[in-house]
Amino acid sequence: MTSITELLDRLWQDYRTLNPQAAAIHQLLQARGENVVNDHIALRTYDDPRVGLTALAAPFVRLGYQPKGEYTFPEKKLFARHFEHADESLPRVFISELKVGEFPDAFGRIVRSLIDQTPADLPAREDFPIAGRPWRVSGGDYEMLRAQSEYGAWMAAWGFRANHFTVLVNALKSFADLAALNTFLKQNGFALNSSGGEIKGSRDVFLEQSSTMADQADVEFTEGVHRVPACYYEFALRHRMPDGQIYSGFVEKSADKIFESTNKKS
Repeated sequence: MTSITELLDRLWQDYRTLNPQAAAIHQLLQARGENVVNDHIALRTYDDPRVGLTALAAPFVRLGYQPKGEYTFPEKKLFARHFEHADESLPRVFISELKVGEFPDAFGRIVRSLIDQTPADLPAREDFPIAGRPWRVSGGDYEMLRAQSEYGAWMAAWGFRANHFTVLVNALKSFADLAALNTFLKQNGFALNSSGGEIKGSRDVFLEQSSTMADQADVEFTEGVHRVPACYYEFALRHRMPDGQIYSGFVEKSADKIFESTNKKS
């Protein structure tokens, strides 16, 4: 059986290949003497039971992760759950799924046509979260999905893999707060997601988050290769709750805007 360390490492290697800014930001932070700690990893899927959240989470659950918080995003038609491991040195895992049935029939037909191409044994495999895209998709179908859901189009283009990793800002020593880190990132040429403000959340909700905008990467569609948004890097600052514990969950209003880090610029 694959170990959790192996699975997380494979997710990271695939992610950084699609997201060169992650390696660049790592180098910049390490040059300041920082030790970069990962707060959480996020994955996406459709809510079809063949490949849905429960199926995608199964390899993590088998390796010791347990479900914790649940979240809904009505505007983006998403449901999500986050998982934690008893080993607190391991990152949280945040998995979301798109509620395909809430979209027009044409949207659902495209999604089903993609999932129908998925090998039947794939969801039971230990490497399901790192399988990538197991289907062929046309650029036309990608654009039809994107007109209804940027999230749905991203899944069609990239499939099963880490959508983002997250720097735990609490572990950084040379930045006073998240705003200082954001300034540093912008000074070094990284574009941040400004939807809802560069910093999503606040001390009042015990979590502050920011993120880069996704790198563009080549995707092979049936008509040819095109560049579309791939992955992004997130930054999370967690605060203490009144009981003295560091907040470990997620804030729906903030996460709703973070999802837009993979939106394609018109």
